[in-house]
Amino acid sequence: MLGTDEFIPLARAQVAAQGLPGLPIVTVPHPIGGIPAGAAAAKAGPIVESVLRALTSDPAAAVHAASAAAGDVEAPDDLDHFQAWLMERGWGDGLPAIPPTRERVAAMLAGARRRPHEVAALLVPRLGRATVEAIAANAVMAGALPEHLPVVLAAVEAVADPSFNLQAVQTTTHPCSPLCIVNGPIAGRLGMNAAGNVFGQGTRANAAIGRALRLTLQNVGGARPGKEDRATHGQPGKYAYCIAENEGASPWEPLSVERGFTEGDSTVTVCGSEGPHNINDHGSTTPEGIVTTVAGTAAITGSNNIYLGGEPLIVLGPEHAATAASSGWSKEDFKRAVWDRARVPLARLAPENIERFATIYPEGFRDRPPETPAPIARDWRDVMVIVAGGAGKHSVFIPTFGSTRSVTRRIAD
Repeated sequence: MLGTDEFIPLARAQVAAQGLPGLPIVTVPHPIGGIPAGAAAAKAGPIVESVLRALTSDPAAAVHAASAAAGDVEAPDDLDHFQAWLMERGWGDGLPAIPPTRERVAAMLAGARRRPHEVAALLVPRLGRATVEAIAANAVMAGALPEHLPVVLAAVEAVADPSFNLQAVQTTTHPCSPLCIVNGPIAGRLGMNAAGNVFGQGTRANAAIGRALRLTLQNVGGARPGKEDRATHGQPGKYAYCIAENEGASPWEPLSVERGFTEGDSTVTVCGSEGPHNINDHGSTTPEGIVTTVAGTAAITGSNNIYLGGEPLIVLGPEHAATAASSGWSKEDFKRAVWDRARVPLARLAPENIERFATIYPEGFRDRPPETPAPIARDWRDVMVIVAGGAGKHSVFIPTFGSTRSVTRRIAD
């Protein structure tokens, strides 16, 4: 395996997950991307012999690594000692956690009519077997209740869908994290927050469900911060990132219905998302005015969506949504209008970035004049729009990793 020295922990995890712990790993000094060709060649030259030796030597016999399964582990009874013990093993997220005792896990499992040893998903990069029991143990640590478990299970299954590209989301230097959007009756029954401070603190269901997914991805999937998870900065959504759509305040159909489910279905949608960026517009009284502000906020040069595509998310506050629909506009009308306006002229991009983007997406960037506009998504249908939040003339723009698609799953409630 070949990579940079900053990614050695990830490389080791990958070869172990593939059952080849003896596979040679050859590294060059980080970084390799975004440097002049001459500098890259200077880094490559000294490792040629190591690469040839690795390719022609007989690696150690493959030994398939067994994924850790949920089970009894001796842990301190004292809560303070338990927190330190958890962090020493890389199983915590830095916040206090509930010890997942046998009794607590059994109580959590009562929230789902599924066999404890049933594998809900294989989670990368470790290729960990996410059994229902293992997910339940992480839900206990997160402070979740048994009635939250069906949402967590559906979210775990959703992120494992190949189109979500969990391998990249778990290990990239980009600050993305799975955002869970819950629709349907279960959101009300669980008391999920869809209104004021929807992305903030104060609601157990939102916090615990989001945290349970994150702990499962870390402890079963093996994306430990600073090791396999290579995020340059990260973001608060890496603790917990979960909301409900404010369906009662929306002038349009909810996300779940838009995707073919019924209003009686409960669903969770996962998106590989950055943190939310506020959109302030206290003056617009027409749909066109809201579109102008939203598009101006979304059209940024540093967004992955500009060159990788994907599905950027617009979370309209109820007041902005009401204005956007005031002239009879549908959600599709709003999406198309934003997509038409949210564009970055190539003249605003550095030449080096245009050269790189032309390699990734030649149709949009190769041999294009400076005035060529780069849209925030490849197609207007890729722009996601939901309604959430409370009173106030604010909305939110959330770029995504780009090379990821959102996935919606029905919750077995």
